[in-house]
Amino acid sequence: MKFPHKCVAILDSETANGLLQPLFYDFGWVILDVITQEILCVRSFVCAEIFLDKALMASAYYAKKIPQYEADIASGKRTLARLSTIRRIFAEDVKNFGVTAVGAYNMSFDKRASNNTERLVTSSKYRWFFPYGLEYFCVWHMACSSILRSKRFIDWAIENECVSAHGNIQTSAEVAYRYLLKNTNFDEKHMGLDDALIETEIFFAVLNSRMKYETSVSPSCWRIPQKRRKELEELA
Repeated sequence: MKFPHKCVAILDSETANGLLQPLFYDFGWVILDVITQEILCVRSFVCAEIFLDKALMASAYYAKKIPQYEADIASGKRTLARLSTIRRIFAEDVKNFGVTAVGAYNMSFDKRASNNTERLVTSSKYRWFFPYGLEYFCVWHMACSSILRSKRFIDWAIENECVSAHGNIQTSAEVAYRYLLKNTNFDEKHMGLDDALIETEIFFAVLNSRMKYETSVSPSCWRIPQKRRKELEELA
């Protein structure tokens, strides 16, 4: 199955303000050539308007990582910038590299967080973070509809106790990457660029698997491996 874009961006954001109205404080992206599977550019930004708001950051799920961000900013590993700067540089990368689509492991969430942040910071003067005309894809849906619905993965997940309290096969980026590495001790950093690089590897693993996959943004894609597990159990 041929992926419909030559050059794409894969991003990851870390957020504050809960899951219903998330606001990103960490925003990292990778620009890549789908044909050559070459990484062309990486960026890592910390959004000043959110990160410097102590009240908002107290609500961040990974608030304990704040000292790490401060150290990374001081060392130059990550750049503290205003949202307008982050948005401008992202748009410049899209134009300069000929990016036609943007994706994330849960694009529905990251898209919502990006637009929420844009609207809050600009008081809704600007309502959309991503440049007009970009298409969207979801690496999570791609993985769930291909490698994560395979019997091999489902057997591995059950064997390695990657099953939720409700009995569902786990399909997070961390679990998917553990499966690809065959390393159950791998822990995702839950920091923007670091996670975007992992998601890029999962993206390429799906393409290289030559399995059929779905690219649409679907927050319910986790159900696909659950359905496949039931089918396999019925066949056993």
